[in-house]
Amino acid sequence: MRSLFAYIAALALTVGSLNAAAAGNELKVRGVSLPATARQTAPDRYRLSENWEAAMKFFKLLYSYEKYPRKSIVNQPGIKAIHIDNPSAGGEWEGFNIYEQQGAVFVYILARGK
Repeated sequence: MRSLFAYIAALALTVGSLNAAAAGNELKVRGVSLPATARQTAPDRYRLSENWEAAMKFFKLLYSYEKYPRKSIVNQPGIKAIHIDNPSAGGEWEGFNIYEQQGAVFVYILARGK
């Protein structure tokens, strides 16, 4: 019984720290949250220092599948890409693409038309 309690406490602590890390360690661009380590490479394009799996975990915490629809754009050798929609009619962004090319992960924010 004691080990079950310890396991549940450790799990709650881990989930809480992941959420806090994702929420507190971010950069906002056009209302889209990016990891704080993201660096701009062109207008509305950012390179992430995280690998593909870490980036997917970050975005999954902030943009749930239920609230933010997503679809795979490309899945070929050496290239992965996912589009995440903004279901809200307001805001500065329609959606954003996360893609990996040759081991580097990028985000392209699709600005809402004026």
